[in-house]
Amino acid sequence: MIDPDGFRPNVGIVLMHEDGRVFWARRVRRDGWQFPQGGINTDETPLEAMYRELHEETGLRPEHVDVLGTTPGWLRYRLPVHAIRHRERLVCIGQKQVWFLLRFRGADTDLRLDVTDTPEFDNWRWVDFWYPQHHVVTFKRSVYARALGHLAPLARAVAGAQAVPAPAAPLAPPVAGRARHR
Repeated sequence: MIDPDGFRPNVGIVLMHEDGRVFWARRVRRDGWQFPQGGINTDETPLEAMYRELHEETGLRPEHVDVLGTTPGWLRYRLPVHAIRHRERLVCIGQKQVWFLLRFRGADTDLRLDVTDTPEFDNWRWVDFWYPQHHVVTFKRSVYARALGHLAPLARAVAGAQAVPAPAAPLAPPVAGRARHR
């Protein structure tokens, strides 16, 4: 399903350990790491899609998590030009996402990446809360920063300010210009 503006409805999942670290997974046959995410089917609510994607991508069930909150409204990102499939009947230019913050209530042994015939991930680890916004593929960094920014107060209420500090200010991009010779 793609909306009239070319965005595919999607859910993103920030699975947080009690200590504030978040689940970070490597895509199968790729070097890219990301949060679990996936499309919303036409017959699903975002919450139903989140639980389906959570199980498909991590093996977890509702009893393994508590939903702490969601982002307000849709957060959008555009695909890079080379990733847009222009030959499709409906052209998808990006994703619009509702992000969920989940508190992990299970054990690491409950996490299984092989519950479907076509797993999304082949490896995972726990990382610091803000780590993903700087290490996800470049075109998703802005949406990760916005999602984590919205969810951080909820995460901080569970894990504490030490585990989920205020985000560091982003590094200023270098200023392009000509070198001055003296």
